[in-house]
Amino acid sequence: MSGKVRKAVLPVAGLGTRVLPAAKVTPKEMLNVVDRPILSYIIEEGRAAGIEHFVFVTGRGKGAIEDYFDHHVELEAQLEAKGKLDILADVRRDLPKPGEMSFVRQMAPLGLGHAVWCARDIIGDEPFAVMLPDSPMMAEPAALAQAIAAFEQVGGNIVVVEPAPEGQAHKYGIVALDGQAGRLNRMTG
Repeated sequence: MSGKVRKAVLPVAGLGTRVLPAAKVTPKEMLNVVDRPILSYIIEEGRAAGIEHFVFVTGRGKGAIEDYFDHHVELEAQLEAKGKLDILADVRRDLPKPGEMSFVRQMAPLGLGHAVWCARDIIGDEPFAVMLPDSPMMAEPAALAQAIAAFEQVGGNIVVVEPAPEGQAHKYGIVALDGQAGRLNRMTG
């Protein structure tokens, strides 16, 4: 598999157990970080890294995600009528270009691998990123841009990781590395 990474899969069907009770009725990806949903930051990072098509793998109770990336005609009309153009621009910031986003449904909570598999018909046979929109990583350049650069350098699968918080490793996926030399290391398990 070779080529440019231009698609990303966003598995957003999970139950948000790490952030309960906040995610009980609001999808964890829609929880705000300062003044906008975390998902807004993730899409911004993807666009900056060259992602052209985002494939959301959703599940029951996640309709707010699809609604967020759609026009809210009444709200937009009210903001425009009241001259609140700066707020209107913020509301429209994350709206997709035609064909930029697709939504597929994971019918049962069968894990991350299954969620990615659900996007297979849209991804086809080209390289793609998997963006987990519940754990922001602050980096410059951004984590996804670094991962795509690493893919272009060495090919194959690239996994971006960071240390788990002390005593919290059981809540996360863990990798084993074949030594540690710099920022690009071979994963052994």
